[in-house]
Amino acid sequence: MSDSDGKKPLGIARPGQVKQSFSHGRTKSVVVETKRKRVVVPKPGAAKPAASGGAAKTPLGGDPSKRPAGISEAELERRMKALQAAKAREAEDAAKREAEEKARAEERAKRRAEQEAKEREEKEREEAVKAKQDEEERKKREAEAAAQAAAAPAAIDPAVAPAQRRAPGGAAPAATPRKKENDRDSRGKAKQDDGRRSGKLTLNQALRGGEGGRHRSMAQMKRQQERARKKAMGEAVEREKVIRDVQIPEAIMVSELANRMSEKVADVVKSLMTNGIMATQTQTIDADTAELIVEEFGHNVVRVSDADVEDVINIADDKPEDLQGRPPVITIMGHVDHGKTSLLDAIRNARVVAGEAGGITQHIGAYQVTTEGGSVLTFLDTPGHAAFTSMRARGAQVTDIVVLVVAADDAVMPQTIEAINHAKAANVPMIVAINKCDKPAANPDKVRTDLLQHEVIVEKMSGEVQDVEVSATTGQGLDELLEAIALQSEILELKANPDRAAQGAVIEAQLDVGRGPVATVLVETGTLKQGDIFVVGEQWGKVRALIDDKGDRVKEAGPSVPVEVLGLNGTPEAGDVLNVTSTEAQAREIAEYRENAAKEKRAAAGAAVTLDQLMANAKADENVSELPILVKADVQGSAEAIVQAMEKIGNDEVRVRVLHSGVGAITESDVGLAEASGAPVIGFNVRANASARNTANQKGVEIRYYSIIYDLVDDVKAAASGLLSAEVREKFIGYAKIKEVFKVSNVGKIAGCLVTEGVARRSAGVRLLRDDVVIHEGTLKTLKRFKDEVAEVQSGQECGMAFENYEDIRPDDVIEIFEREEVERSL
Repeated sequence: MSDSDGKKPLGIARPGQVKQSFSHGRTKSVVVETKRKRVVVPKPGAAKPAASGGAAKTPLGGDPSKRPAGISEAELERRMKALQAAKAREAEDAAKREAEEKARAEERAKRRAEQEAKEREEKEREEAVKAKQDEEERKKREAEAAAQAAAAPAAIDPAVAPAQRRAPGGAAPAATPRKKENDRDSRGKAKQDDGRRSGKLTLNQALRGGEGGRHRSMAQMKRQQERARKKAMGEAVEREKVIRDVQIPEAIMVSELANRMSEKVADVVKSLMTNGIMATQTQTIDADTAELIVEEFGHNVVRVSDADVEDVINIADDKPEDLQGRPPVITIMGHVDHGKTSLLDAIRNARVVAGEAGGITQHIGAYQVTTEGGSVLTFLDTPGHAAFTSMRARGAQVTDIVVLVVAADDAVMPQTIEAINHAKAANVPMIVAINKCDKPAANPDKVRTDLLQHEVIVEKMSGEVQDVEVSATTGQGLDELLEAIALQSEILELKANPDRAAQGAVIEAQLDVGRGPVATVLVETGTLKQGDIFVVGEQWGKVRALIDDKGDRVKEAGPSVPVEVLGLNGTPEAGDVLNVTSTEAQAREIAEYRENAAKEKRAAAGAAVTLDQLMANAKADENVSELPILVKADVQGSAEAIVQAMEKIGNDEVRVRVLHSGVGAITESDVGLAEASGAPVIGFNVRANASARNTANQKGVEIRYYSIIYDLVDDVKAAASGLLSAEVREKFIGYAKIKEVFKVSNVGKIAGCLVTEGVARRSAGVRLLRDDVVIHEGTLKTLKRFKDEVAEVQSGQECGMAFENYEDIRPDDVIEIFEREEVERSL
């Protein structure tokens, strides 16, 4: 172990060099490296090592002087016991390994025996099937030979008859064994090529999944054997064609059409070329062409449109036995500073059950309250009336009861009237809460009297609307208000089915910086669960988390339960309807369709609700008999005068309905109400603010300004007159008598006529009279004088007439000529 220069490597001592010294207790020794071995030399005064060169073997409890230096008797005894224990464990482990190896060997032998038995059974089964097939073939050949021999007995020579009987069809007898050999060879090859594994299963084959990768099923092998048998018997092997229901949209790609039919793309392209359409697999064809191709291939056609994607969320009617009671949904509305927020806070703090005292999440738009009687109520905390109107505009009728808050010291105000109109338009029952009754200037009777002007008659005025005097400050009347709400909900008998896919409405939505798009959803029916896939408006998503009104996470939410939903891909709008779908692909497809439809609607040129379009729509729809409008004026007197003038416009067929009239500028809430009802907004000496103008432009709501009341009344009367259908009148302009009938080739019968009265016009309608009985009514195909086509013929002149699609004309028939005119009706 020396390098090239003859020096020792580092760390290795030369002969005679002291390498290391160590000590055992008080005895010290020195290690000296020699050329052949390592020798431990004791220092003076130390005990000499054993002469054998190894460690001294001292028997347990022997002479202490012969034990290794530095080791006591107890230590030596402990080491010997540990050594014996280690040897015992090693012997046990060896015995256990030997037993396991023996068990594995027995298991392998057992599996091998089972595999060999299974292979033997398979082989015997195949041989039995083969023997059965050979027997059937032999019997068939004998039957064919007997049939041929019976068909031609005279044509058989007696000398060769035995050979012919043995060989069907007159073939040589030696041909049959050769054929059998060929069949046996072919079956042997088929057996070798059928991909079956022979021999034992090795580890490599098991890891690779077999020689062929994927194994064929037993059904596939049976089908292959059946095809081989039919082919060997000479029968035609034809696959049964599968008839499919092919859905065809308005436009479809050729390759997609072939995929839906499970046909080859080349065959579909060839069929298109046969029909004179040169299209490749990447080009798009229309629905009619696709239907022609599908019918040519023998499949069933199912025509669909883009709007059919929403059919998956069509709500089926619930069975009465599946319906269960649900809490009512209450919306509190009223004028500014009449105590709506204070009343909500008083109800929340005084009637929240124990455990809910932790407070309500401030940004949520709804919460639930449990009364002392155990009734659960859901309150909507909507800012103003915008959300209420937008929900109704999008078809989300989630409010069951409206609580109208009116201050006892302020009486009815403009926004109070607006809230009443909202409740009436939504056809929702109303409860009047007269607030601030604890103030000295409170006058509840004046509130009840003012409500009479707006057709709101409370119970104390012998009406049907419940009224309760409350005070948010002192808590007066809160119990009576909750009892009135519970009584109204019992009358409504509100029920829903919780055991179905959830449907709800978005109360409000926002984009949270940390959580992404968040929507406050009020579940209307069904149960919304964590993990559900849903579509809401133009957005879709998967419920990642549900947060209740207390800020706690929940797993599910039933009917009339408000929750915050996380997991949307975008922010929906207030009032959008949430529907749960079965797959993510359905939700994505529906959201894309709605988004494209909204873009097309916004891009349409005539999307605005104008008076002219309203007139056209009214004419197209025979059921329209009302013209809804919104009126805003500068003073109350002008508003009342305009409303009274609008009530006088109309008759039994059409009338003008004022949805809302108020004083002040046109606000965004007015535009929202107009959008929900499809009505224009009329401003009298007032203008719309900036936000209302922007909203009107986005929503396509028309705003008209007037300063003279007569112009306003005339325009509204003209618009209402457009709802009346036009009157059609007939005007007789002449008579003509047929003198002679001529038959012209390639034209038909021509009547030679004399105009006896009035004038005959080519564009007029005609009736053919025979013995003063009308036998035909139609139009003129031609009107000629001599050889020229003329527009009209005066009285006393002769002409030629031909009728459209009618030739049964005779001499002395009378032609009645008339014109139709539409007379516009007005109020």
